[in-house]
Amino acid sequence: MATNVRVVCGALKRFSRPHASNWVWKKKVFCCKMSTESPSLTHTITLPNKPNEPVHIVAAPGVSHSDFWNAVESSLLKQWLHNLQTDNGILADGTMTLRQVLVQGVDMFGKRIGFLKFKADIFDKETGKKIPGIVFARGPAVAVLILLESEGETYAVLTEQPRVPVGRIILELPAGMLDDNKGDFVGTAVREVEEEIGIKLNVEDMVDLTAFLDSTTGCRVFPSGGGCDEEISIFLYRGRVDKEIITQLEGKETGLREHGELIKVRVVPYKKLWHTTADCKVLVAVALLEMAMKEGLLPTLST
Repeated sequence: MATNVRVVCGALKRFSRPHASNWVWKKKVFCCKMSTESPSLTHTITLPNKPNEPVHIVAAPGVSHSDFWNAVESSLLKQWLHNLQTDNGILADGTMTLRQVLVQGVDMFGKRIGFLKFKADIFDKETGKKIPGIVFARGPAVAVLILLESEGETYAVLTEQPRVPVGRIILELPAGMLDDNKGDFVGTAVREVEEEIGIKLNVEDMVDLTAFLDSTTGCRVFPSGGGCDEEISIFLYRGRVDKEIITQLEGKETGLREHGELIKVRVVPYKKLWHTTADCKVLVAVALLEMAMKEGLLPTLST
């Protein structure tokens, strides 16, 4: 390799000073050949209400060609861009602008994107300052508060499973991500209960607690809006069962083992639920339920 470099350098020295333009051009070619860096993957879009403000989508080092284009075409990114332009979106009043989205990481769940990590450069036009814009995108999800009445006592049915991000075993509502782009929230809720609890619920018996929120909220809750785009619809199911069912559910092992789900079912008296777990989905569900009952918004429980 050293010999090749000397040969090239010797060839370059034979160019005379009068041909300065040739010297510069040849030197640039030589430098380009020695570079091992590949050009960045980029894509430019314009938002419908911002035709004169192009947005550059760029791949961070290490993001593959396929992952980058999966991210560009993903429903996660498209939904986030849509949210920016809604009535209460960041870009709605024209005081801020989105200049770049840096795709930093992509986790595929089979053929679809499960998690997407990116950094958005959004600037306040008046001050020129950039606002915090690191995003962990996972999209919409559902959770279900299951209340079973037996012998005059109401019980909440929860799941207990290891949660690696917090390093703890968490007692929480059965929940899950939407696994398609059809927006079937209630159907997903029923499927998650069947997978995690082992009981099948009727779609007609589900009550959307988040639907009681004002329409300006989007009728969903945001558990960690400072870093994650997740928005959750919380449903309620109420039923009456024999005490034997309560006994059978407690400690039952469920979950999709092939997906690494190590779940145990736990049954907790409802009156103790609010201080039994720190899961925000549980606490939001309790708050929504109590306020809905206070306002007389819940349908009558059928026999």
